[in-house]
Amino acid sequence: MSFPATRLRRLRRSDRLRSLVRETRLDLDDFVYPLFVGPRTEPNPDLPPFGRLAVKDLPAEAAELERLGVRAVMLFGIPDEKDEEGSGAWEEDGVIQRALRTLRQSSGELVLTTDVCLCEYTSHGHCGPLDGDDVDNDRALELLARTAVSHADAGADVVCPSDMMDGRVAAMRGALDDAGYSQIPIVSYAAKYASAFYGPFRDAVDSAPAFGDRRGYQMDPANVREALRECELDVREGADALLVKPALPNLDVIRAVRERFDLPLGAYNVSGEYAMIKASAARGWLDERAAALESLTAIVRAGADLVVSYWTKELATWL
Repeated sequence: MSFPATRLRRLRRSDRLRSLVRETRLDLDDFVYPLFVGPRTEPNPDLPPFGRLAVKDLPAEAAELERLGVRAVMLFGIPDEKDEEGSGAWEEDGVIQRALRTLRQSSGELVLTTDVCLCEYTSHGHCGPLDGDDVDNDRALELLARTAVSHADAGADVVCPSDMMDGRVAAMRGALDDAGYSQIPIVSYAAKYASAFYGPFRDAVDSAPAFGDRRGYQMDPANVREALRECELDVREGADALLVKPALPNLDVIRAVRERFDLPLGAYNVSGEYAMIKASAARGWLDERAAALESLTAIVRAGADLVVSYWTKELATWL
């Protein structure tokens, strides 16, 4: 049929009609809130989600999140001290290990996921031990696997490798299984790009590289076929779910991964994406809530089943 029999505006006339035929909906159950845990609580007045919490203050934060209906958190650690190998990542009394034990005792509702990487723990800020000026991929695998097991020991429900070392999923799966944690799922940052949108996060966890950059192991933002190869390898190695990071510059990648693979798919709505809208809203250029909801809807519409986002707490009140 053609105009005037077909009038697509008919179902847009009111909010109730638009809601009735809406194709994509946001559900708080699908969102994960990042938490930064450090030696002491240090608020961030400019970007509150990037403040650090001491371990002792985690139960109160967990109670607030549960009250709001948030279902899952992702933990990032800032250690007291750093070294060349990042040994604070797997220490039994490390900051994330203490955080997990505390939350496991105080919170029975939250799904506890952990970011598994070494960059926050190494003195040079790269994601593994160095061989000259390059990360030694194969040495890093043993340390990453050791870190994943230490997180499982401390009570993690899910481990999420974000380092982009070749073979890390297989190394972690083998180590977890050998340690008796065959039930712990691995959500792999399978397509993590060397992005310009990570700035506020690196400030929050003090993980900027001391030299160079991470383009030697994180992906070139120009590539999508390579992202599918990364996903395929991680699936073969035993990943239980895949994740694309960052989200908004890579909606096409999320869609391509969704169409190729049947695994649950996550997307990380990263710090720079959040901060841009916050800064624009502060200048009066954007309606923050409308822009945030539109952005998050786009990520889900592209194919993400779960979204890691700094808007999760605010989303709990908006929805």
